[in-house]
Amino acid sequence: MSSERLSAPVLIRVRMSAHDAHYGGNLVDGARVLGLFGDVATELLIRSDGDEGLFAGYESVEFLAPVHAGDFIEAEGRIVRFGDRSRAIEFEARKVIAARPERSPSAAEVLDPPVVVCRAKGTCVVPRRADR
Repeated sequence: MSSERLSAPVLIRVRMSAHDAHYGGNLVDGARVLGLFGDVATELLIRSDGDEGLFAGYESVEFLAPVHAGDFIEAEGRIVRFGDRSRAIEFEARKVIAARPERSPSAAEVLDPPVVVCRAKGTCVVPRRADR
């Protein structure tokens, strides 16, 4: 496996729904964004190691801007360090479209540039090849 392939980023984009809103004002729980990071990590590990692996933990998480129902969030991750079984991953989530319910129930606005809503660093582990 080439380290170039391993370090390629993975990106997913998701619209936050009313089901995701947990607080007043249709505010989405920060754990929903961390769930997106988990999905990104899973894809990264499958691409790099052929195994979903396990998330061991976060070294840091910064929530930087609110996310609301109707917003489109893109979550991106990249493996930045490769240990024997560990993979250090850096994540960033950006709001690329913002819901604008104050204009009308279906109004939205493309954000250019996108707004960074969360950054995190975490570690995942994969089984040894002999363990498979």
